[in-house]
Amino acid sequence: MRILHILDHSIPLHSGYTFRTAAILREQRALGWETFHLTSPKQGKVAADFDDVDGLRFYRSAVPKSGPPVINELRQIKATGVRLEQLARELRPDILHAHSPVLNAIPAIRVGRRLGIPVVYEIRAFWEDAAVDHGTTREGSLRYKLTRALETWVLRHVDHAFTICEGLRKDIVGRGILADKVTVIPNAVDIEGFQLSGEPDAALKSRLSLDGATVIGFVGSFYAYEGLDLLLDAAVDLLAHRPQLRVLLVGGGPQEANLKAQAQRLGIADKVIFTGRVPHSEVSRYYDLIDLLAYPRHSMRLTELVTPLKPLEAMAQGRVFVASDVGGHKELIRDGETGRMFAAGSVTALATALEEMLDQRERWPAYRTAGRQFVETVRNWRNSVANYRRVYELLALRRNNGCLRSGPD
Repeated sequence: MRILHILDHSIPLHSGYTFRTAAILREQRALGWETFHLTSPKQGKVAADFDDVDGLRFYRSAVPKSGPPVINELRQIKATGVRLEQLARELRPDILHAHSPVLNAIPAIRVGRRLGIPVVYEIRAFWEDAAVDHGTTREGSLRYKLTRALETWVLRHVDHAFTICEGLRKDIVGRGILADKVTVIPNAVDIEGFQLSGEPDAALKSRLSLDGATVIGFVGSFYAYEGLDLLLDAAVDLLAHRPQLRVLLVGGGPQEANLKAQAQRLGIADKVIFTGRVPHSEVSRYYDLIDLLAYPRHSMRLTELVTPLKPLEAMAQGRVFVASDVGGHKELIRDGETGRMFAAGSVTALATALEEMLDQRERWPAYRTAGRQFVETVRNWRNSVANYRRVYELLALRRNNGCLRSGPD
């Protein structure tokens, strides 16, 4: 089986998207499949037509001249399509596997129909919802509706759809897509890539002024939907009777300046440590400084539908955490067993959950054990990637029997 993946971007760039991609590709290769990989112009300008990264070769698309909205996207689609058709003719894949956003699926459909190759589309989040989160459009606006319509058109024209969770699957089926045309490839973790949490690095702990502190923390990108503003508000309540408490925020992102200003406004700037972004190889050292992780995501369409990786990564490392009860978390977390959940959007509920967890440290070993067992037996990439097999084999058989659509669509 030869699979040509069409991606938004890839390693060596660091993001949840690139890490999920790399895990999927390695597990597919472990199954004996040949995988090939093309990134869109979103990867940025590169020195060569391909990069070899961690044993994986990523072919690159040309970066077109930047233009205004719509024109810019059309140019990206065209550039991806040109490179994709060249590679498809050369590599002769059995499947074209486009990954969100929808800009990657459109050229895949065109090339697939022209060359008679089955096309599957994997949705990690809907493009219209990502645009809302990044502030480039408003939910319910004309642009939002048009983008949603384009996503639905693509779903109707691919041979099969994959997605990462039940929330997204239900939304896809709700658009009139047949349920048996949609398969969930759940978010998971590479168990071997995560070690159980270790002892804090004394030098790093001292450098960050965390000696003797109880540390609540978050590691990741600072997007508005992550709810870190709620965490700072809750910290005010906790600090009133836990003066040794510190909030450690590792990473960066669009909300960093707002969060720093909020900490100043609340009078807790000296209790909140912003480390900035740290190298991926160093992240575990910062995790080891944190007593209790917080994932206080706000409730919105994106967080209700999409499952994140972070709680699974925390479980894999045997860490304890508190998380809001948005739909994406509910799919992953067993409340009171693998993590503690609280009512999304409520500062009081978050503060109470953090307080109770800190007061019940004797229960933490049970949380750690249950979380690690969950990812070892259920949410690992071996289990998730196995779900591709049936669809791939069925589409390859249909192609061999001449049952696929071909020509302009």
